[in-house]
Amino acid sequence: MKRRKAQHGLPAGKLPIRVLDRLLKRYVKGGKGVIIGASIGMDSAVIRRGTGYLLAKTDPITFVAEDIGIYTIHINANDIAVMGGVPKWFLATVLVPEGARIRDVERIFQEISTVCESIDIAFCGGHTEVTAGIDRPIVIGQMLGEVNPQGLLSPKGIRPGDHLILTKGIALEAASIIARLKDDKLKGHLPRRLINRCRNFVKDPGISVLRDARIAIRCGRIHAMHDPTEGGLSTALHELSMASGYGILVEKDLIPLIPESKRLCDFMGIDIMGAIASGSLLMAVHPMDTGKIIKGLERSGIRASFIGRVTGRKRGVKIMEDGKTKTLKPFERDEITRIF
Repeated sequence: MKRRKAQHGLPAGKLPIRVLDRLLKRYVKGGKGVIIGASIGMDSAVIRRGTGYLLAKTDPITFVAEDIGIYTIHINANDIAVMGGVPKWFLATVLVPEGARIRDVERIFQEISTVCESIDIAFCGGHTEVTAGIDRPIVIGQMLGEVNPQGLLSPKGIRPGDHLILTKGIALEAASIIARLKDDKLKGHLPRRLINRCRNFVKDPGISVLRDARIAIRCGRIHAMHDPTEGGLSTALHELSMASGYGILVEKDLIPLIPESKRLCDFMGIDIMGAIASGSLLMAVHPMDTGKIIKGLERSGIRASFIGRVTGRKRGVKIMEDGKTKTLKPFERDEITRIF
């Protein structure tokens, strides 16, 4: 009698891309007024609203508790910005563990309110409860925004030959999370100044890409934008490729690395290409406008780098390293989950 193989549960992090793609195609249906629904590589849903479009996004913050309100707003606002839109209204589901103190709950509300005010977003509703079975606060954000139909961006706008630009550098958010959650393991091995700088990456240079997106749109022809989050730059490139139907080729030596992020990731044994990377903006742009966009961003104090180009249909995601081209490894779970 044959024994059935044991079923293994899913690890922490995103669902594998192919699994999620199958589930979305089978179960998530569009409806009246839905211009863009849920699919891989699409950062926000797009819904017709009068003569304009409403953008809708939801994203949870599950890795960190410190500054959770700051993370919540920027992570959700980023997904509106990369569609060419302006984030305007925010709702939050705030879940806190049993035994949480009122002052801790108030701190979350205060953070959300302060960040919303700083970028002109209305904090207009949500839900709060004390929840059994969790050991730290979780905030699930719902962000709504608007975009003119002519200004809507999505991976469907990508064309072969487009250049790829990345702002700042990869693994900003990963470095901040490591510094916050693994301070005891880092101290004595890495300089305190470096650890503290990484802790503050959420604020400086910051995990928001609103400013990056607005400047880039003013400077040249942007065909698509994407916000590299869980799974890092590698997953973001695979998502763009799946959503657009085109291949991608990047050059490893051109990918901007933040030295502090690299040191923390290396110390923890984490592959920086697969580490959560909010704060970097990935763009597919008209090749004639690459220079103008990079110069415009750098004039505003935002580092920007050409990292590769879009290739033909169904050619997959490749990376050039040491003169050789190979398939870029996809990450089914974010590398940051290895530290938990």
